[in-house]
Amino acid sequence: MHTSKRRLMGRLLYDNKWYFLLALICTVVTIVIEFVTPIVLAETLDYYLQGKPSRMPAFVNNWIDSLGGPAYMARNLWIVGLALVGLNVLSGVFSFGKGRAQSIAGENVSLTLREKLYNHIQKLPFAYHVKAETGDMVQRCTSDVETVRRFLSMQLMQVINAFMMIAFALFYLLRENVRITLISMILVPALFLFAWLFFKWVIKNFRLADEAEGKMSAVLQENLTGVRVVRAFGQQEYEVEKFGAANEDLRKKNQKICNLLAVYWATSDALCMTQSMLTLLTCVFFAIRGDITVGTLTIFTSYVWKLLYPIRQLGRILSDAGKSSVSMERIDEILRAPEEPAEPDAIRPSLKGDIVFDHVTFRYEDNRDVLKDMSFTVPAGKTVAILGSTGSGKSSVVHLIQRLFEPQEGKITIGGTDIRKIDRSYLRSRVGLVLQEPFLYSKTLRENVGIAVRDYTEEAVDQAVQDAAAKAFILESDKGYETLVGERGVTLSGGQKQRIAIARTLMKDNDILIFDDSLSAVDTETDAQIRAALKRRSKDTTTIIISHRIVTLSQADLILVMEDGRVTEQGTHDELIHSGGLYSRIFNIQTALEAEFKEENTGYAAV
Repeated sequence: MHTSKRRLMGRLLYDNKWYFLLALICTVVTIVIEFVTPIVLAETLDYYLQGKPSRMPAFVNNWIDSLGGPAYMARNLWIVGLALVGLNVLSGVFSFGKGRAQSIAGENVSLTLREKLYNHIQKLPFAYHVKAETGDMVQRCTSDVETVRRFLSMQLMQVINAFMMIAFALFYLLRENVRITLISMILVPALFLFAWLFFKWVIKNFRLADEAEGKMSAVLQENLTGVRVVRAFGQQEYEVEKFGAANEDLRKKNQKICNLLAVYWATSDALCMTQSMLTLLTCVFFAIRGDITVGTLTIFTSYVWKLLYPIRQLGRILSDAGKSSVSMERIDEILRAPEEPAEPDAIRPSLKGDIVFDHVTFRYEDNRDVLKDMSFTVPAGKTVAILGSTGSGKSSVVHLIQRLFEPQEGKITIGGTDIRKIDRSYLRSRVGLVLQEPFLYSKTLRENVGIAVRDYTEEAVDQAVQDAAAKAFILESDKGYETLVGERGVTLSGGQKQRIAIARTLMKDNDILIFDDSLSAVDTETDAQIRAALKRRSKDTTTIIISHRIVTLSQADLILVMEDGRVTEQGTHDELIHSGGLYSRIFNIQTALEAEFKEENTGYAAV
């Protein structure tokens, strides 16, 4: 077991030590009662009814003698019956206490693990989330946590129970008859060995099944998230086949575990039954010879199963422990992932200054440079637009400004301060970002707009919605601001989602605003309205607009053209359309297409 995993398990047990201690005490009491019951029966058969030597301690026999001795007990067997009923009632009370203590401890463990996982995931670097499969992470935070909870709340005490029952059984059996006890243990080593081998076989298969379940969850999550794309391209049949393959893989791995369990239970049952029969025949043989009493026979036939059953259960307990160990390891893999490093000396300066990329080179893990020795300046309070083909590095610029990644070479400064010295949380809280595919919550339109601010006012929401050109379609909705948005905004069009996301961002107090192709789904008229509102609203805010639409870029104070990770052109719209570069070529193409579109529409109108 990995050191951190042992430490985590130890911490979970320590935090609930009083509940586990109570469960342990209750377990011990129930085991003692379980072993005392056959002794009471044997005492009645041998001592009270036949006058043979007593098995009870002296203080019990003294109490019996004060009542009238064995003869009195033989005439009043109802006392024995009442004692047996009392023992069973007491056993039930302590069993309830054990179950309740274990359940509370298990739920506390589950609560702690879920909170630790969720809190840790929030602090993991962006690079971790880029590589992680969401479905697999969900499975670790739910199914794996449940497996650990179930083991600690149910099986942990079973381990203690098993070893204590074996110890108690051996103690009492050896006191009764050493020879019969040894005969009763002939198949015990084989049972122990088989339980251990089963544990070794099954733990490997549990890991494979757990991973297969994670893959199936990932397929399901991807399908539900991208259901619109699936329907749009008619890929339902393909998705069904993909899920079916993952589901079938999980079924095969679970079936293999079931087969192993069937083999184990059948073989262990056969060994236990054989040993029980051997013990019974031995006891009958010695009883006929007069070497043992009927009471001794009763004790052996009762206790031998108490010796064998825990060993038989040990395989199941070990398999559950193995499954829990696998789940704990998968949970620990997330918790071991390093968080974004703490920055005790980080500063929180004003972010109103120029944004400067100074010879910045950046690459992802594939070692291919995405940004190559890039240098440019975004003047404070100005609007800078970025144009570039797919893969030119536009979004990487955004990631670096927010410190989601760090450049390998060069530096980025804001107001002369290296952003590596700026507190990450503070930096991101002051940078408003609107993506091309914004994420909306399954809440009302009002809640989606106001979610970025803890205590928002109706006036602020209304103004943000107005500036994002979203008020008209909101008022036309069935319930206005109280209209519920489907999960991930599925009930809204692309343009409507983008406008709600813009309004949500405008609710924050931003020093820097970034629009990462987030006006692509709105028409040119709405585009112009939003840009005009932004210009009025954000006079002191540095704005960066990434777009492929020239009309969106044209009003910017500075336009950067990126190609293959470099800034190849920069200037105003008027300067760049006469430069003969990429910007000029795209401008000519879009202008020609717009003219052609207008001509076609005019022709249709004339007809």
